[in-house]
Amino acid sequence: MTENRSSYRHILKATSIFGGVQAFSILIGMVRVKFVALLLGTVGVGMIGLFNSPLQLILSITGLGIAFSAVRDISEAQGTKDQSKIAIAITTLRRWSWFTGLLGTVVTLALAPFLSQWSFGSREYTWAFIWLSVTLFIQTVSRGQSAILQGTRRIKDMAKASVYGSLIGLLAAVPLYYYFGVKGIVPSLIISAITGFLLSWYFSRRVTIEKVNLSYRETIMHGENMVKLGIIMTIIGIIGTLTGYVLNAFIRKVGGIDQVGLYSAGWSIILQSTDLVFAAMATDYFPRLSEINKEDSKIAIMVNQQAEMALIILAPILVLLISAMPLIIRLLYAPSFLPVVVFANWMVLGIILKGLVWSIGFIFPAKGDLKSFGIIEITAIVFNLTTNVIGYKLYGLEGLGISFIVDYIFGLLLTLFFAKKKYGFKFEKETVIQFIVSLLLVTVVFLLSYFIKGSIRYVYVSVVFIISVIYSLRELDKRVGIRIIINDLICKFTRKG
Repeated sequence: MTENRSSYRHILKATSIFGGVQAFSILIGMVRVKFVALLLGTVGVGMIGLFNSPLQLILSITGLGIAFSAVRDISEAQGTKDQSKIAIAITTLRRWSWFTGLLGTVVTLALAPFLSQWSFGSREYTWAFIWLSVTLFIQTVSRGQSAILQGTRRIKDMAKASVYGSLIGLLAAVPLYYYFGVKGIVPSLIISAITGFLLSWYFSRRVTIEKVNLSYRETIMHGENMVKLGIIMTIIGIIGTLTGYVLNAFIRKVGGIDQVGLYSAGWSIILQSTDLVFAAMATDYFPRLSEINKEDSKIAIMVNQQAEMALIILAPILVLLISAMPLIIRLLYAPSFLPVVVFANWMVLGIILKGLVWSIGFIFPAKGDLKSFGIIEITAIVFNLTTNVIGYKLYGLEGLGISFIVDYIFGLLLTLFFAKKKYGFKFEKETVIQFIVSLLLVTVVFLLSYFIKGSIRYVYVSVVFIISVIYSLRELDKRVGIRIIINDLICKFTRKG
């Protein structure tokens, strides 16, 4: 029981830390966009996007997904407590990061005239892309250093690096935009990259490792598994980006540009509101799972615990989202965006399923099961594009929301099938109960919002929200001892006072 409580508390702690970081990053992003809009106007906003989009694409391709895949190798070595294996994994990552970083820089330098032509319709910004090529190297090495922190589970250092980086980047960018206008964009992007690099370097150097004599032939050999998983991740990412582009193009063709805007706004609201849970899952849960990837019984326990906590934390968030969706849209956008409400609410229903799918889905990369992982992801992407096109064709934006649910039902069944067949995984009774209760709460508030209009609606949904909060707090208390934690904090602050 004590061991389980410790595990649940770790999940809650990680979710709190990375949820806070995610919220802070979103806030900084909103402030940055506001300053860019005020100081540079629509032209500046557009230019930043035209610089960033091709550079991020090159970064994702030339980086070979090393920053993600290395987390598995470092975590697995960490689980053995063998200092030599840990040192080999970290040294291998550092060398591969330098190589892929240089590769990204060389590719950007070679393509600079073409990137300028494709992005801006002329070669006027060739030198801008040449200067920005250095950020490819800096960002790749920085991501590698962040992977060291993630793999060794130094979550506080990761959080500090992210928060400080966002804040310093904002403070450096605003004066440049103010004094130099659009000419300050390139320097601000370079400074932001350097800031992230210095912070990740500072914190990653706190991870002490043994000195190992590793030849470059051995570096290549030890890096093969990193590269294989990384390439699979890269391919999946590219396919996902392309299908997203195809869907946006289809929506524009059938419904017009305004429909694309509504679709993007709905996505943005839902993802930003729920990423506090999924960011923690990707950052902390994946390395913990990788650390025990040889023990199926321990994996089953951890996956069920993660799924339970995700559902408990998500339930009141999702109930609140549906309850306040019209207000949120008015606050963040404008009344003209209110047609997003129904589409976004359907998506919220699907997020409950996402909590289960993500919990199981990390099993495959944690185990290095590239074949199953690739089959699941690519099949799901193709299925998603098909259902989205059909859904929008039949029911417009609401059809996209419905297809989101269908996609995650399919994804859950597909992922469960592979996990059961290969590793004997199944959800425990407690997890299933949590899913049913969470789904029931979210469904009730969805139906109330769908069928009841006017001010009275807020009375009903408020009652459901209060019930969801009480339920989640009660379930958290059973697992982590919320009351004990609160009493300890009160005593701590009382003693200080």
